[in-house]
Amino acid sequence: MYLCSTVGHHHSHQPSPLSRVNTAFAVGIWLNLLFVIIEVAFGLSIHSMSLLSDAVHNFADVGTLVLSLVAFRLLKVKATDQYTYGYRKTSILVALFNSVILLVSIGGIGIEAIHKSLNPEPLPGATIALVAGIGMIINTFTALLFMKEKERDINIRSAYVHLMSDALVSAGIVVGGVLIYFTNWFWIDSVLSLLIAGIILYSTWKLLRESLRLCLDGVPAEISLQEIKDLVLRIDGVCDLHHVHVWALSSTENAMTAHLVLKNEVTSAQIQDIKNNVKHELEHRSIHHVTLETESESESCVELRCE
Repeated sequence: MYLCSTVGHHHSHQPSPLSRVNTAFAVGIWLNLLFVIIEVAFGLSIHSMSLLSDAVHNFADVGTLVLSLVAFRLLKVKATDQYTYGYRKTSILVALFNSVILLVSIGGIGIEAIHKSLNPEPLPGATIALVAGIGMIINTFTALLFMKEKERDINIRSAYVHLMSDALVSAGIVVGGVLIYFTNWFWIDSVLSLLIAGIILYSTWKLLRESLRLCLDGVPAEISLQEIKDLVLRIDGVCDLHHVHVWALSSTENAMTAHLVLKNEVTSAQIQDIKNNVKHELEHRSIHHVTLETESESESCVELRCE
């Protein structure tokens, strides 16, 4: 028997946009974008590579906030005959583009920082510390906007972690600015710039790798096919699960298709209950759209033996 079951778009575990989270994203984007402009202006005027590097770092996180907000907003866009899943995957494509641009920027920062370290120039440590202090306050305030909701969605949690990390980086630059002010060790600015570039490289490389994987319809990092199979096989009446395909529809939603093999003694009346159980378990494993083709043990398209 070949039956098809599709999990619709309206079930209890599907992520839904939260108005206060949207507000938090909007406030975070505008505050951090304003600070990036301030940091670039001061960084260029006093020739501080640490401020310019931190500006790139903060701009990267503005991009992250924008992507997360886009992911929430795109959930509202209705599917069409041409785009049957809507425009959910746009957030992944933008993440890939963003990561490539950042890698190019890091290269420029690294080259300039090395040049500055060989020929250090006098810098106003107090100004560096003051500007970085403003950034520390803005990032901490913005992060706190996400604290209540950070366990509800991976994008919200990611935004919270990124912003708190930015606050710590800014705190490090404040310390560096104070050291420059009291010691005139101007090379500290270049060292801080290289350290920040290293932090950006680490986070950007992870973003590039994950976004490329999702663009190629790879299995999302948080999902294990073996764990999914083990989970489904524990459900009464299920004999096997094969031809499993899992991919990301967006940065917040995943989809799966598979062949579900049921034991011969399963009756037609029990099939829907089993599929509902499978659907429910998968919803708790971040798989929100499931299409199952059911087979009986004796009619399975692969050789198997169920106990």
